[in-house]
Amino acid sequence: MGTICILMSTYNGERFLREQLDSILFQKNVELQVVIRDDGSTDSTVDILNEYQDRNLIRWYTDDINLGPARSFMQLLTNAPECDFYAFADQDDYWQNDKIVTAIKNIEKKNELSLYASIVQPVNEKLQPLEKMHMHYLQTFGESLVHRYVSGCTMVFTKKMRDIITRYNPQFLPMHDVWIYNIAQAIGADIYFDYTPHILYRLHGNNVIGKSSFVDEWKRRYIRFTNKQQIRYRIAKQLLDNYSDLITEENLNLLRLFVAGKTNLKKRIILAMDKRLKCADTKTYRLFQLSVLLNMY
Repeated sequence: MGTICILMSTYNGERFLREQLDSILFQKNVELQVVIRDDGSTDSTVDILNEYQDRNLIRWYTDDINLGPARSFMQLLTNAPECDFYAFADQDDYWQNDKIVTAIKNIEKKNELSLYASIVQPVNEKLQPLEKMHMHYLQTFGESLVHRYVSGCTMVFTKKMRDIITRYNPQFLPMHDVWIYNIAQAIGADIYFDYTPHILYRLHGNNVIGKSSFVDEWKRRYIRFTNKQQIRYRIAKQLLDNYSDLITEENLNLLRLFVAGKTNLKKRIILAMDKRLKCADTKTYRLFQLSVLLNMY
């Protein structure tokens, strides 16, 4: 089955860290190693990491620089030891013991450019289940440019994927999982999306992602809509500038239109109507179309 490297970035995670580490170390039927980068914790996180390292269960390091989760995970991936597969882990979730073996079984016999991701089972602080998502995504390159829905904590991918991801250090990086999924879709990697959750995704006071009311969700939609960072365009531009030699011709044509629309009204109108960009979340797609027409994407 091969070896897998689990990469975790920690930051003041003392509350749930032991439980998460134990759930990772209890994975069945896999040969794994756990590498952790601490992003400048000021609580007892480092003491916990030392405890597990002293027992030869993990390896961890810090450079005393707070990079934030996206940059921290990308640094981990760049510096990771040679393995057959790689996976990301958050510090506060809980993994079911078949998480990794399930992922590897679904991609190990496919081509060398393979990525696995799944839905998650949201839970409260005591790991009691909350309502999970029911949407079935289209899983197209166009959808990946419009809608961000893949969670990094569910990702498992091959060494060749890792080598391609780390060949370029993105200047603009809102989140590592968004960037990696966009690369995988752009180059035509074999992607397996699992609608059976194998991870308990803990929602708590320090974890705002995924914990929202109807009003909160629409506030986030409005912020994304009016965001002057132009996240979608900047990610697309980086893909085009740095991975065009690997991107499939069909995806390259869409990407060129996506980028060209920024300075050309006619192409923006064509882009807004392009059905290749449709996504399962209709609300997100309609807001995207409007943002394109207003040149705010």
